[in-house]
Amino acid sequence: MKRFIQLAFVAILFLAATATTTAQKFGYVNSAEILAELPAMKAAESNLEGLQKQLQKKGQSMVQTFQTDYQALQAQAQEGTMSPKQQQEAAAKLQAREEEIGKFEQSMMADLQKKRAELLEPIYDSINKAIEEVAKENGFQFIFDQQVLLYGEESQDVSGMVKAKLGL
Repeated sequence: MKRFIQLAFVAILFLAATATTTAQKFGYVNSAEILAELPAMKAAESNLEGLQKQLQKKGQSMVQTFQTDYQALQAQAQEGTMSPKQQQEAAAKLQAREEEIGKFEQSMMADLQKKRAELLEPIYDSINKAIEEVAKENGFQFIFDQQVLLYGEESQDVSGMVKAKLGL
């Protein structure tokens, strides 16, 4: 009798374990497609592109001015219109400007990354919130991104529901 109770207990545990695993519902989304369709993403990309062009233009202007001044220094040095001391001073100024250009380039990259994060974070948050709401409303325990998914039945693609939640 004791053995029967033990077997019954093990069977109940086994049934409970299989019942919970079979009750899990999985889905997936194509986040790249959703991002591409979001008007906010297009606006953010446009904004970033404009900022990048503006910063690049400023950097190119700095480089062109530097090159012009460098060529003028070389011409003056070849003509002999500058003393060696004046050449050293002018070369030191050019070197300082060259370092300034390098710092500007680093600053430009940092500014672009910061602006990208600032613009994209709310977009990613809204997508994640929509995915979470779809999951809760439809009983999904897990929703994966299609980009990391090796196989998925089309019936489990919840991208359409997420798009609807986002108003797309």
